[in-house]
Amino acid sequence: MSERGQPAFAPVADATGNWVDRHAPLRTRPYLRLMRADRPIGAWLLLLPCWWSTAIAAIAADAHWPDPVLLVLFAVGAFVMRGAGCTWNDIIDRDLDAQVARTRSRPLPSGQVTAVQAFVFAVALSLVGLAVLLQFNWFAIGTGIASLVIVAFYPFAKRVTFWPQFVLGLAFSWGALMGWAAVFGRLDLPAFILYAGSILWVIGYDTIYAHQDREDDALIGIRSTARLFGLETKTALTILYAGAVALISISATFSGGGLVAFAGVLAFAMHLAWQIRKIDVNDSALCLDLFRSNRDAGLLLFAGLALDVIAGSPGALLSPAQ
Repeated sequence: MSERGQPAFAPVADATGNWVDRHAPLRTRPYLRLMRADRPIGAWLLLLPCWWSTAIAAIAADAHWPDPVLLVLFAVGAFVMRGAGCTWNDIIDRDLDAQVARTRSRPLPSGQVTAVQAFVFAVALSLVGLAVLLQFNWFAIGTGIASLVIVAFYPFAKRVTFWPQFVLGLAFSWGALMGWAAVFGRLDLPAFILYAGSILWVIGYDTIYAHQDREDDALIGIRSTARLFGLETKTALTILYAGAVALISISATFSGGGLVAFAGVLAFAMHLAWQIRKIDVNDSALCLDLFRSNRDAGLLLFAGLALDVIAGSPGALLSPAQ
């Protein structure tokens, strides 16, 4: 038994039946759950803006395809840094998580690991992330390091603002800057526009996610856009997602994207519209499914951008040198 009465290495209530529960060695399970290896959706959502940015930069650079080395480095980096960020978040939120039904069985509030053990684990993951980051150019390295300020602040945002999803958007969209920086060694207007569009997308999908905990959050004083928007969530999502699609379209246009790229944007937009039509904020299981479906939406967009690179797009309307 753990120090709080939880069976040692017991599964997390909202993530059961996964490969960690079935196959991972017992002593590794709390750490794998801390880094959310049992639910990789967050790593996908952190990764996708990196891949979008790499593809859009490849369009602007008239490359033959998105750099596969960059795509792999971003995949590894997103996995380990998402794990480090989640572990840090759980350290800060461990007392709050103990008060929420969905999260009280997580490794820290249930006593399966201590805060010190979790902190050491977060540092170890961060060092792996640093090793990946050092493979990029110096400008991209500096850009990546700058994101740590936002990551460190995020767990505190829900205590002081109804817009913690905006702070999450700043962090989870950082890859929209990183891909461009890794290709060109600087940042240009298309990257900033893509970043803004990705932020709106993140606010939208994390609002859907936060509706799972809306009632518990209200009881313990945690703020979120789910509580802020309430029954007007469909309207808010319409505005947020429309803005995301518009900004991403502008970024693709300024980078010289062709018809294939905009087919990807259209598929992305149609998926987001489906989410808005489908959502019922009082159905927690549906909210979780819709949140997870954003991986598919993001992959549709990346497929369009990447295929546009391969197909060959016209010269950029705004060249990287401008």
